[in-house]
Amino acid sequence: QVQLVESGGGLVQAGGSLRLSCAASGRTFSTYVMGWFRQTPEKEREFVAAINWSGSSTDYADSVKGRFTISRDNAKNTVYLQMNSLKPEDTAVYYCALRRYGVISTIRTDYPYWGPGTQVTVSS
Repeated sequence: QVQLVESGGGLVQAGGSLRLSCAASGRTFSTYVMGWFRQTPEKEREFVAAINWSGSSTDYADSVKGRFTISRDNAKNTVYLQMNSLKPEDTAVYYCALRRYGVISTIRTDYPYWGPGTQVTVSS
């Protein structure tokens, strides 16, 4: 059974930074593809970033490219999302997601495992 727990969300002013963490259970974390998605009450859950098992390949939504960085530490079973130059439109609940097999995907339904989410609020 895979379990994911996000942390690091909070309230920050526009232009500020936050780092989200997602701790995963499972003995083979290093083989998993990890992703971050976000959702607001007005919009469907959308792709933010993803990283392959080794960290050698990443992908980002156009809206966060150059501002967000996804990384992972397989020794700690943890994936991170460093968010810089935050904007009010980044306000959302951020979810960590995992897929055991395959390559990086931007499609929500390709990820069967999800964390409960962490709230990020960016004030103007």
